[in-house]
Amino acid sequence: MFDVTFSDGLALEVQVNPKFSTKELAEIEADKYAKVIGRLPKAIRNYAKTVWIHKGNEAFGGGNNNFLIHTEQGLDYEANGILEETLVHEGSHISLDADHAEASGWLAAQEADGTFISTYARDNPKREDVAESFLMYLAVTYRSDRISEDLKSTINKTIPNRIKYFEDLNLNVSPID
Repeated sequence: MFDVTFSDGLALEVQVNPKFSTKELAEIEADKYAKVIGRLPKAIRNYAKTVWIHKGNEAFGGGNNNFLIHTEQGLDYEANGILEETLVHEGSHISLDADHAEASGWLAAQEADGTFISTYARDNPKREDVAESFLMYLAVTYRSDRISEDLKSTINKTIPNRIKYFEDLNLNVSPID
């Protein structure tokens, strides 16, 4: 176990599975993922208390105040350039779902938009829509220079009311803002 405190005051306990065999190998994994998590918006780290790191090629997870990471899957996410995006998604489950997934304002935004940003969100609207939409909100609001004009247009046309919902929350997205 490793205690991590970020420069913004948030802290996590990183628990690395003993299958990593040495403290040094465990610490390498803990350090790697703590650095990536530390770059995520504060709003999606607020409720996180722990990170579980395991070997294996299983899906990442987020919920119950915890990031669940499998290192072989993490390598795949890195190779595809989506490690941070995946952790944004999981962090959204940790810190946004409970307060927003079934909130009247969110449900009204879903209804007003009339569609979903992904089939995953569409097929799991109460469980995945906030996480799928928050990543897109970050992309168009804070990183639009990193996405194509076509993608920006698609996001803004598909979920404008969800984007406004997130804007109206005035979430702390440092360190990215």
